[in-house]
Amino acid sequence: MANRSPAAVAAAAAGLAWALAGCAAAPAQAPMADAAPVQVYAAGSLREAFTEIARDHEARTGQKVALTFGASGLLRERIEKGEPAQVFASADTDHPQHLAARGGWQAPVVFTRNALCALTSEQISATPDTLLATLLRSDVRMGTSTPQADPSGDYAWALFRQADKVQPGAYAQLDAKALKLTGGADSPKPPAGRGTYAWVMDQRQADVFLTYCTNAVAAQAEVPRLRVVQLPVALQVGAAYGLTVRSDAPAAAQAFASALRQPPAQAVLQRLGFGLP
Repeated sequence: MANRSPAAVAAAAAGLAWALAGCAAAPAQAPMADAAPVQVYAAGSLREAFTEIARDHEARTGQKVALTFGASGLLRERIEKGEPAQVFASADTDHPQHLAARGGWQAPVVFTRNALCALTSEQISATPDTLLATLLRSDVRMGTSTPQADPSGDYAWALFRQADKVQPGAYAQLDAKALKLTGGADSPKPPAGRGTYAWVMDQRQADVFLTYCTNAVAAQAEVPRLRVVQLPVALQVGAAYGLTVRSDAPAAAQAFASALRQPPAQAVLQRLGFGLP
């Protein structure tokens, strides 16, 4: 600037100050939302939580989220057959790990937890201490979900193995009497607007149903005459929910998966009865 007049220097300084002021005043640009919705496949037990979380995510980011719910094992099979899932939230870690082992999916992480409870009709008087004896009664129909297709069924059979440690022979009895009423490819579906477990119990297809505690509480809210019984310590089975993202998924999919582990989404899950990762 040594060869420029004082007037020119002043003018340049004024122009620079104006430009900087304009930059400071301009609002920060939010990241552009992907035009295509993020394709999220999730366990049926996550329906209420993910519906709320996705709605909040869309409002905050402008990014649309398409939700597909079902039994985790059946969803995994659909993904393997080519369905366009980008985020997979399973009620266990085995199914997402299976996808990762085949390639094309990231290693799963646990993002929330659940547990089994017994959902009973009003005609069953059971407490945690009497629950096993109740399940073993010949006149009590015990419903479960379908193992392999739905982790809830696998967890029920884990409970049966626990029961055998408490009372030898219990596994064989429970395995023989279990009615696989939900979670299978051919399982009857409830009418629109009805929860699966509330509907099954309302139809009196079982006297006791072993399902996630979150499902049991939701069913009782829908059909208040139903009862929720916690498992005794000796029979308790924990459910770890695994999350994986397709390796070539767009950044919007990874952002939604990351949001599931952040405090706002975790608060929704915990309010609905899910546990910390």
